[in-house]
Amino acid sequence: MRVVSLVPSLTEAVAETLPEVLVGATDWCTHPADLDVTRAGGTKNPALDRILALAPDLVIANEEENRAPDLDALRAAGVEVLVTEVREVPQAFRELARVLTACGARTRPRWLDEAEDAWSAPVPEPRTTAVVPIWRRPWMVLGRDTFAGDVLKRLGIGNLYAAHPERYPRIPVAELNDARPGLVVLPDEPYRFTAGDGPEAFPGLPCALVSGRHLTWYGPSLAEAPRLLDGALRAARR
Repeated sequence: MRVVSLVPSLTEAVAETLPEVLVGATDWCTHPADLDVTRAGGTKNPALDRILALAPDLVIANEEENRAPDLDALRAAGVEVLVTEVREVPQAFRELARVLTACGARTRPRWLDEAEDAWSAPVPEPRTTAVVPIWRRPWMVLGRDTFAGDVLKRLGIGNLYAAHPERYPRIPVAELNDARPGLVVLPDEPYRFTAGDGPEAFPGLPCALVSGRHLTWYGPSLAEAPRLLDGALRAARR
């Protein structure tokens, strides 16, 4: 089996479970740190010729992270493409199992059971409401129907823009401040918010700097995500 992954979190999942089948990944696939496969461009601009040269049996992708025209081009060249859809935490576990089975896994990996156990608690009542910027220049935030929004909901953090008609609306920063959320959640990806780049835009509001990998990735990182995210969120509100 020869697999190319166009999704960083799925790359980590396959590399952790079936490292021998992974032959290609994107430039943004940073985990595991020692990943040694052919790099095939970005998630939005994959190098299709490089992917085809690898002669993959399967390319794994995501409906949000990858562009349909690129996936159609791979299919037209005779490559099988598996496209995942992940909008909620339980859905992530189902899709991960589907991907690993398609890649040749005969048994369910321990890390997947551990991750599912880590998220097995009932969804709590929200203890506060947050805005979650994912980009600036222009400012964009989490809107409706997002995986990261569901992650936060399961940690007791409501999304102020969860009912917005767009999934990633552009909201002026003045409007974000005027909404007076109980918390501003600033991940380090896709935009790399840091202590010196982000919190200063929200004077007087508590800001939580969190790991984007733990907030937005669906893979082995899900096992430790509840503990690490909850710690960062609670610390910001003290």
